[in-house]
Amino acid sequence: MQKINIVNLFKNLPEAGKTEQFENLLSVSGCRIERIVSQGQASPPGFWYRQDWDEWVLLLSGSAVLTLEDQPEPTPLQVGDCLLIPSHLRHRVESTDSQQPTVWLAVHFPAPSR
Repeated sequence: MQKINIVNLFKNLPEAGKTEQFENLLSVSGCRIERIVSQGQASPPGFWYRQDWDEWVLLLSGSAVLTLEDQPEPTPLQVGDCLLIPSHLRHRVESTDSQQPTVWLAVHFPAPSR
C-alpha cells in the first residue's frame, strides 16, 4: 500500500523575510503546483514577470495587489479570489499584506496554442 502524504498549506509557514517563499508541492507531466508565501513583499521597481506558461493563482489568506499589463488599473485580490495569468502576459506584484502571511496556491501548466 502506498503511503499518502497529507500537506496542510497553512502549517509550517516560513517566517517573513525579504523575499517571497516558493515551495513546490507537486510536479507532474508539465504541471507544477506551488505554495507561495508573501508578507509585505512586492516586485522590485520596474520588474515584470513574463512566463512561457499559464499560471492560475488562488489567494488563500492575506491580500495582494497585482498589475497586469493588459489592465488599466491594478487588480486587488482578497481571500478566495483566483485568476488565470496567460503565458507571456507581463505582470507584477504591487503589494502583499504586511500584517499577516499572504498564502497563494499557484498552478503552472503549458499554454494551449492561441
